[in-house]
Amino acid sequence: MAVGARSGHDEPEDRPERAGAQGEASVGRTESDGDSADNGGNAQKKQRSFWKELPLLIGIALILALLIKTFLVQAFSIPSDSMQNTLQRGDRVLVDKLTPWFGAEPKRGEVVVFHDPGGWLEDTVAPEPNVAQKFLSFIGLMPSAEEKDLIKRVIAVGGDTVECKKNGPVTVNGKALDEKSFIFPGDTPCNDEPFGPINVPDGRIWVMGDHRSNSLDSRYHQELPGQGTVSTDEVVGRAVVVAWPVNRWATLPVPSTFDQPGLNAAAAIAVPGALGVAGALPLVLWRRRRLTHGHTAG
Repeated sequence: MAVGARSGHDEPEDRPERAGAQGEASVGRTESDGDSADNGGNAQKKQRSFWKELPLLIGIALILALLIKTFLVQAFSIPSDSMQNTLQRGDRVLVDKLTPWFGAEPKRGEVVVFHDPGGWLEDTVAPEPNVAQKFLSFIGLMPSAEEKDLIKRVIAVGGDTVECKKNGPVTVNGKALDEKSFIFPGDTPCNDEPFGPINVPDGRIWVMGDHRSNSLDSRYHQELPGQGTVSTDEVVGRAVVVAWPVNRWATLPVPSTFDQPGLNAAAAIAVPGALGVAGALPLVLWRRRRLTHGHTAG
């Protein structure tokens, strides 16, 4: 029985193992609980990190938008009917501002946006933008809200002679332009305001609206310095695409009449002339030297 008693006493020896198992289970539950706490903490940290980074992301986006607007592309709204039917009132166009930074000059046939050279929009009252419009236009997400800008087509550039008589076509360097593809249906090239001949100074352009009878363009500002021409320094950039509304989406290519042979006739004549003078100069100097030498010897 004593043995039996000792044998009965053997049972507690198993308890530490059970206690150990229970301890291990307890430890297991503690670690799991700890993992859950850690995961919750990480989630909170991640959530807090996102809200901390959000202002930085917004700031970077605004800086990028401002840089794009300043150096690459800017949206402009068409405020009038002077460029119909190419552009309609309310259209939004995207203007390429990058190429002028590399010294590119406006070319004939391009549609360009330019600042008021002075006196062109003096009687035009621009609507007062609200704070939101001012901010969005500042970062380039809306068209310019305050600047007085115009949009016209370049007809002639520095060095060109441009002219248009009543019932006649517009001529550039003596070459007639076929404008049927872009001037407003029913309009004449210049019957409402004939002009010229105008010699466009270097660094300036002559511009006209496609809706000739509804466009106060270069023709109507000939009394101003430059005879109605616009300095290329005032050009913001070339309008390359109609971006809004969606059903009006279109590119703004240069009409083929501006690529016709002979339009650069003045330059073509000047270059051979200059080459001829350069080639004749050595012959003249050689002949003078011979004559001088002959008179000295005599």
